Amino acid sequence: MKFGPLPFAEAEGAIVAHAVKVEGHVLKKGHVLTTHDLAAIAAAGHESVVAARIEAGDVHEDEAARAVAEASAGRGLQLGRAATGRCNLFASARGLAAIDVARLDRLNLVDEAVTVATVRAYDVVEPKQMVVTVKIIPFAVKRDVLDRCIDVAQGARVVRVAPFRPRDVGLVLTRLPGTKAKVLDATRSVVEARLAALGCRLADEIRCDHTTEAIAAAIRDLERRGAALVLIYGASAITDRRDVIPAAVEAVGGAVIHLGMPVDPGNLLLLGRHGALPVLGLPGCARSPRINGFDWILQRIIADIDETREDIMRLGAGGLLMEVAQRGLARAEASPPAPLARAPRIAAIVLAAGQSRRMGPVNKLLTEIDGKAMVARVVDSVLATKASPVIVVTGHEQGRVRQALRGRRVTFVANPDYADGLSTSLARGIDAVPADHDGAVVCLGDMPDVTAGQIDRLVAEFDPVDGRGIIVPTHRGKRGNPVLWGRMFFSDIRRIAGDVGARHLIGEHEDQVAEVAMDDAAVLTDIDTPEALDARRAAS
Repeated sequence: MKFGPLPFAEAEGAIVAHAVKVEGHVLKKGHVLTTHDLAAIAAAGHESVVAARIEAGDVHEDEAARAVAEASAGRGLQLGRAATGRCNLFASARGLAAIDVARLDRLNLVDEAVTVATVRAYDVVEPKQMVVTVKIIPFAVKRDVLDRCIDVAQGARVVRVAPFRPRDVGLVLTRLPGTKAKVLDATRSVVEARLAALGCRLADEIRCDHTTEAIAAAIRDLERRGAALVLIYGASAITDRRDVIPAAVEAVGGAVIHLGMPVDPGNLLLLGRHGALPVLGLPGCARSPRINGFDWILQRIIADIDETREDIMRLGAGGLLMEVAQRGLARAEASPPAPLARAPRIAAIVLAAGQSRRMGPVNKLLTEIDGKAMVARVVDSVLATKASPVIVVTGHEQGRVRQALRGRRVTFVANPDYADGLSTSLARGIDAVPADHDGAVVCLGDMPDVTAGQIDRLVAEFDPVDGRGIIVPTHRGKRGNPVLWGRMFFSDIRRIAGDVGARHLIGEHEDQVAEVAMDDAAVLTDIDTPEALDARRAAS
């Protein structure tokens, strides 16, 4: 192909390379020049025209684009019209864009004249959505270049759409002592919404104890009832191939194909199979509606893409999903937690406004324990944690409380309504949390033995996307304080009235509660009475 300024004597039939304005109109790029056009260009004062002339052995850009698109298209794709050197491929059904990335790279490496761009591999695509665009850069390509491109593409089609195939799915939800039905109900609801988005039906559900025997029996029952896929959500996460859920898959004669995946959230996923029946052990994040590694594997199974363990182990590039937005899955909360691509920012609130009525005339927060005011012991522990800023809510005898904390890097918030109860102090503290923070750990000023390490363990557990938006310490199965609250609960906390805290909200949002077991009873021990104070001093 010749390209460049052509004298008029050689330009008839050539292709305009750049728009030319003549006789009040424009000869656009790609226009094939006629004798009339050339006369008009000359009349406009031009001595030549920048154009391309196709020679023997060249293939026009539109013909070339269509040929490469046809060669690249697998099942589930429809060919669009070729124009201006471009030809697109469109999905004919809803499904996954299955792309042979290595072959696509080979195709694009043949020559700079031919480019093929696609959506990301395994993206969900809708009918009539563009999946592939082929663009020829020059106005024509050499026949041998085109032939090489076709050879690469035709060996195994570069792109296809794997349509979702609706099927009946069985769900196993396991329970441990203390597992609430409300939590299992919420998990079922989220899983059912995921399946519905893929055209599938949650046909059956079994709730059973978290034991190998019970889960194995549930798998057999669901398979017998016609489930084409079994999902298992355990009351406890899978941490080893010998754990309860993988052991149950093997107990029914199945095989564990792979445990774990380089996708976060979603690391703790198990892929198993019992004959032709896929069995998935779900990670904890499966009860969140946000996109996670479970979605990737579920979509591929529903699209009949057979994943090997090697396929799963290659998912690391792009596997950090912490910034991926929610993709149309249902959720009861109006404002679901936003994924974070950084460590969470957690503030600390120390409630130090109470009147200590049960202590008589003494302000318990100012009484000394081991030579230090009780409230100062609490604040010093909190200041040694990763939580920041430390917000101290004062009310009763606030001047004396501030004096006891002099020199410490804290933010004081006055609560003039402290006599109306604990809820008013809690609301004041929540209002003082910086807007860019993700949550707050609420500490009580009368719990002097809670340590910085215990509070940091609560902070480390916080991940609302993974269903850990309320973090509660426990000792021997009993829940205590302090409690870490994600920001999505702040509005509920502000609406509390009277002399009560936010404890009832924990029961209302069990699906977001994570418990952290502590070795000692400090998280259960507050000092409310003279007898409790005497006992604490005697123990020193």
